[in-house]
Parts: sequence; C-alpha cells; structure tokens
Amino acid sequence: MGRRAIAAVGVAAVGLALAGSAPAVRGVETKLFAQVGPEATIMLRDGQGNRVTQLDPGAYEIEVKDLSDEHNFHLTGPGVNQLTEVSFVGETTWHVSFQDGNYRYVCDPHATSMRGTFTVGTPQATPPPATATPSAPVGVRLLLTVGPTPVISLKTTAGKPVKVLRAGSYTFVARDRSATHNAHLLGAGVNRSTGVAFTGSRTWKLTVRKGTLVFRCDPHRTKMRGTVQIVA
Repeated sequence: MGRRAIAAVGVAAVGLALAGSAPAVRGVETKLFAQVGPEATIMLRDGQGNRVTQLDPGAYEIEVKDLSDEHNFHLTGPGVNQLTEVSFVGETTWHVSFQDGNYRYVCDPHATSMRGTFTVGTPQATPPPATATPSAPVGVRLLLTVGPTPVISLKTTAGKPVKVLRAGSYTFVARDRSATHNAHLLGAGVNRSTGVAFTGSRTWKLTVRKGTLVFRCDPHRTKMRGTVQIVA
C-alpha cells in the first residue's frame, strides 16, 4: 500500500474515532405558552399565538404565566402531571414529553368553567368513563384531619377515605393537631382553613359544587395534599 493510501486510511480512522466520541445532541424542544388569569381565563398557545388543539408527540418547553392567586394551571395526560399552586403568582417553565393521547388543562378551583383539551398524535379510542361512585351520601359529617405527623386526610366517620362526592351540603369537621400545619379546603365553591398556629377543631357546614375540591396543609402544600372529585 502506498504512503498516500496509508495516510488516507489513518485520517478516516481518526475521523471515525472522533465521531464516536462526540456527545449526543439534545433533542430540540418545541415551545408553547400557557397562561391563567388575571381574569377567569386559561389558555395554551403555540409559538404563532394559536390555541393548541393538536400536537405531534415529542419534547416541549412550556412557558407558564400564572397571573392570579385565585387560579392555577394544571396540565395532565399520558406521562404528564404538572401544576402551579393556587396561591402562586409568577412565571415558571416546564419541560415535558408528550405521547399519543388526550391531554387537558384546568384551573382546579374552577375546573368546570376554566379548562381546555388537546390531542397528541393519534390517541387510541377510549371507552366511556365509568360512573364515579360517591364515597358518602350528601349531608353527612366528614373528618378533615391534619397532624401531628406530616399527614392530612379527608375521611368519613367510618374511616373511609373520601375520593368522590356529589355536589351538595356537608358538615366538615376540621381536626388540626399541630401548630406547624393547617387544614385548608379549596375549590368547588369553597375556601375555608384553620390557622397554622391553631390546634383544635372547627366545624364547617359547606356546600360544594361540581369540580375538584383540594384539601391541603398550606405550609407543606406540595406534599400534604389530596383531591376529591365533586360530581353532579
């Protein structure tokens, strides 16, 4: 083999070695823009300002503007569950990966009126949702308990966790057992809480509307929380 041929082979080998050692390039994320508030509005738009109704599967960067401490932006769907807190006001950025399926975004306290949906790819046909079975009949007493450990719960007097309720009036007994936590009911037409420094019991007779009822400890809202589906 001649010297020129040997040199060409050597250069090619070095090129392959360098290509093999090059770092992988991160996939490009498509940018979307989400906003909730300051009025009773919620929206998700693409880079051209169009309302999002259909997207391709892939990686997305979502710039979220939450402009009200009475609303929040909650995005859910296959592989995604991102939200801002109701009391949060400001901007944040989410990096998500969408896959084939149906997605929805809502303001949790006003889920019946502030909401939107979009599809990604070609979602599989889904059967109609089963009728949710209420955890307790309308009008009963429910126990909202927080502390002394970092746990908050909403249960019937028989100890059954409350997941679904029909719209109507209930008696909520808030049992606050810690001076570092509080019990807060928010959404579905109600907003009642105990003070963080308070320990003891409070009884509230409240009427909940169709939507999502959140119960949480405000100082530890990302970990001590739960939700109840209010159905018609």
